[in-house]
Amino acid sequence: MASLARHGRAFARVTGQARTQISNPTRIFPIQRTEQRLPVSRITTFTLRRAQPTRPFSQTSRRQWQGHDPEEQLRKAKPIFTNNGFRRFVRSPSTHTVIVLSMLGAVTFYFMNLQTVPVSGRKRFNCYSPGTVEAVSGEQYKRIIYDVERQGGRFLSDWDPRTQMVKRVMRRLIPVSGMEDSAWEVRVIDDPSQANAFVLPGGKVFVFSGIIPIAKTEDGLAAVLGHEIAHNLAEHIGERMSGQIGVNILLGSVVLLTALWGGALLGTQLFGGTLLDLLFSRPMGRRQESEADYIGLMMMAEACYNPEAALSFWQRMEHYSQGSPPEWMSTHPSNHNRIEKIREWLPKAMEKRNESDCQGTANWADMFRIALSQGHRIE
Repeated sequence: MASLARHGRAFARVTGQARTQISNPTRIFPIQRTEQRLPVSRITTFTLRRAQPTRPFSQTSRRQWQGHDPEEQLRKAKPIFTNNGFRRFVRSPSTHTVIVLSMLGAVTFYFMNLQTVPVSGRKRFNCYSPGTVEAVSGEQYKRIIYDVERQGGRFLSDWDPRTQMVKRVMRRLIPVSGMEDSAWEVRVIDDPSQANAFVLPGGKVFVFSGIIPIAKTEDGLAAVLGHEIAHNLAEHIGERMSGQIGVNILLGSVVLLTALWGGALLGTQLFGGTLLDLLFSRPMGRRQESEADYIGLMMMAEACYNPEAALSFWQRMEHYSQGSPPEWMSTHPSNHNRIEKIREWLPKAMEKRNESDCQGTANWADMFRIALSQGHRIE
């Protein structure tokens, strides 16, 4: 019994120690497992990246690109220039300084390129050299030939009587024009429905066959070709190109002022372009046409053609071109005004013709024909 009691007390003592250890447990920390990673090779990464297919025009992933709706992107797109931004730009003092300096430069450039037309004495602005205009017209010459042939048209041959007629007139007009150094070429377009002719800078002559029946004679044709040569002699094409620069500057200034005041830009540009065309471009065209009429009339008179044929030609043209727009809407004077001007210039043209000793040449030619018909010899 004593032994049993002793074992019981030992068991109780062990049990009490266990309870004490359980009531005061020790904090347990989790065991961290360390994983050792292998170093990634840079060469491997580079090779894998370059192994993917590339698209040279976009760096956006294909999945991201396919998820975007183009119409939605267009609706959300922001304009590069906004109205407010543009207004801030034109109201900036720096912009005003640039505008003032540009205007001063434009005025200086204008007066440095003022010319006087030798025959009429008219002042005009022309900043293009004859060589530049001729280079531009060279491309236009090729384009005209291409367009005529592409549209199924044709040029009359050199032995055609109408081509020969044009060449005879040109042989007499070129020496008095002072433009003998140009590489003259004559092309007659077989188009009876077109009554027109023009001469490009550099001596490229185009005549529509429909103008020849209206001209009727070589004197009438000389009035037409003398007028067209006069455009080149007075460098009218360079003047028109130069005038377009001024028109563009004026139009740009109007658009800037409209933006400064908060107006509609598109409407101002359209309306301003039409207004400047009516106020500047078309009147300049009418002045050039009238000037070419005068120069051409004096030219044909000096070449011993009858200047009165120009009056008859424009009378026939007035009948041919009925239903033309009013003069203020056209780049050409009305035929009626042209006729009145030619009547005014005729006395001077006849005087120039007499100064060229054309009467003496005509008398000798008449005497030669009479002697030839009678079989006499001229002493």
